[in-house]
Amino acid sequence: MGPLDRQVAALAATCLATSNLSSEEKAALSRATVELGRRVRIAAAHGDTGDHFHTMTVLRVADDYSVLLALSEAPERRMRSSELAAQVGWERSRLSHHLGRMERRDLVRREECATDSRGAEIVLTAGGASAFRGATVPHLRAVRELFIDPLTSDQLTCAGQLAAALRAHLRPHRND
Repeated sequence: MGPLDRQVAALAATCLATSNLSSEEKAALSRATVELGRRVRIAAAHGDTGDHFHTMTVLRVADDYSVLLALSEAPERRMRSSELAAQVGWERSRLSHHLGRMERRDLVRREECATDSRGAEIVLTAGGASAFRGATVPHLRAVRELFIDPLTSDQLTCAGQLAAALRAHLRPHRND
């Protein structure tokens, strides 16, 4: 465990125990969070997790995976675009632009909504389903190697509690 990792672990323990952090502790936690995000992006972009992200090169890792996951779990592998935007927590304009890129790669297609001519349904294509299936095992392996394996069971419990609290806090702001 490196110095930054020890600092993050110590600050996370402090945060769980009390919300009365000093300015220095808050600044250090902020820096550690930014650095952790940077390291995860670098690992994903450069394949530093072994071969796990390389099999997902057809996907724009996080964005495509979120859309494909939502569609794969939807009835008949289709959703209204407004429902999909809410599901992945994006503004409709962002989703529309991203869907255009995914359509060009034959991952999804847009169809007129049968019940509302003003709306569109987003449908998971066979190519999108295949790409999603191919990415799922490597994605889960990378998540395990990056976020599960390095932590003890107590740390995983704390991480789960932190994630749940942050998700609940951010929910009103993300249309979940």
